[in-house]
Amino acid sequence: MNDQVNRRKFIKMTGAAGVGLGVMGGASGALGRSGANDIVNMAIIGTNSRGNSHARGFAGLPNANVAYICDVDDEAIKKGLKSVADGGQTTEPKAVNDFREALDDPSVDAIAIAAPIHWHAPASILALKAGKHVYVEKPCSHNAREGELLVAAAEKYNRVVQMGNQRRSWPNVQKGLQLLKDGAIGRTYFARCWYASRRGSIGYGKPVPVPANLNFDLWQGPAPRRPYKDNLVHYNWHWHYHWGVGELLNNGVHFLDLARLGLGVDYPTRVMSSGGRYHWKDDQETPDTQVVTYDFPGEKSMTWEARSCNPRGMEGSSTGVSFHGENGTLIIDGNGYVVYDRDNNETGNSNDEDTGQPFDSNRDHHANFIDCIINGKRPTSHIADANKSVHLCHLGNIAHRTGRVINCDVHDGRIIGDSGAMQYWSREYEPGWEPTI
Repeated sequence: MNDQVNRRKFIKMTGAAGVGLGVMGGASGALGRSGANDIVNMAIIGTNSRGNSHARGFAGLPNANVAYICDVDDEAIKKGLKSVADGGQTTEPKAVNDFREALDDPSVDAIAIAAPIHWHAPASILALKAGKHVYVEKPCSHNAREGELLVAAAEKYNRVVQMGNQRRSWPNVQKGLQLLKDGAIGRTYFARCWYASRRGSIGYGKPVPVPANLNFDLWQGPAPRRPYKDNLVHYNWHWHYHWGVGELLNNGVHFLDLARLGLGVDYPTRVMSSGGRYHWKDDQETPDTQVVTYDFPGEKSMTWEARSCNPRGMEGSSTGVSFHGENGTLIIDGNGYVVYDRDNNETGNSNDEDTGQPFDSNRDHHANFIDCIINGKRPTSHIADANKSVHLCHLGNIAHRTGRVINCDVHDGRIIGDSGAMQYWSREYEPGWEPTI
C-alpha cells in the first residue's frame, strides 16, 4: 500500500469493518432458543459500582430480565435495585446477599459478575458448573492459573462466557482495527498503550469493626481471611495483591487487548517491567508508575505506560493506544480513531462515519452476550481469546514483582525457566474455596 491513504480508499476500507470483529466462530453453549419472545433471566453480582451499569443495561434490553441483584453489602443492593428500575424494568428483582442462591435457581440463565477481582474466576466457574452463561467483568481472573481454569471450564460446560472489555464492541474501534488489518498503515509492528489519572493516596488503614451492612466474610470469599480495615472496601482493595491486581489489570487490560488485536499477536516471547509506588507513601502495594514492554514473534512489540497519579496523557488523551507501521500511525482514543501517514499528515478519522447518535459504551456488548445465548453465536469477547489479553497483564505484574525479564512459551504464554516467577502463577485460597472444574 502507498504511504498516502487517500480519502476514497480510506472510506472504502472502513466500510469493510461493518462485519465486526465478533464473528469469530460457531456457537458456544447457547440455550437452543430463538425468537423475539425469548427472555434471558439474569443475576447481577456486585452492584456497588460497575455492576450498576450491568443492572441498568441488561434491564433495558428487550430479551433480558434481571431476576436477581446479589451483593454482600445491603447498601449496594439498594443501588442495584434502583439501577434496574432506571433501566426501565418494571418488575423488581429478588435481592440476596449470597449469589449462590441465584445459581441454585433453575430459572436463571446467566449471571453478570462485577464483584471484586478475586471473585471473578471462582464465581464464573461456580456459575458454569451450575449451567449458567457468564458475563464477567475484566479482568476475568486474579492470576494466570485462574484464567486457564476459566477457559477450560467454559469449554467443558459449553456455555457462553463474555468478558467485559466492551471496547471490542465499540463501532469505531472495530473500524479502526479493521483498517489495520486492511493495511492502512502498512505492516504494523509496534503499539503503545497508556493511562494517566490523578488518584489520591489511600492512606494507612486502621482495623475497625466491620460495618453492619457488610458481610465481610463472604466479601473475602476465595481469599484467605485478613482483618477488616477502614481503607479497604469498596475500592482500595484494587491496590493490594491479596485481592486486587493493580492498574495494569484494572485499566491496562482494555488497551493491551486492543493492541494485541491490532498487532495480530497472542503470547509474547519476553516481558519486562519498570516502575513502582512513587507518588504517595501509603498502604498501596501495586505501582502507580509503570512501563511494561512485551516482545512478540514476527518482530512486533507493545508497551503499557501508566501514571496513576499524574494526569498528563499522550496524543491529547488520558487513555489510548497508538499503532505504528511502515506507512504511518493509527490512534484509537475512546470510540474514535485517526490515521496519519509517514509525514504526520492526517489521512482519515472516525468523524467520517459519525452518525450523531448518542453513544452507549455498554449496550452493544451487553446485547451481543444476550444474542449469543439465544442464537448460539460466539461472543465478541469470547473468553478463550479475551483471556490472552488478561494473561499479558498477569505476566507484566509477575515481571514487576520479580524485577526481572520473563521469558515465555509463545504457544501458551507459560513462563520458561524461572521457578521463582512461577510462585506468582496462582495463589493460596481460603480452605474450601479452591476453584475446580
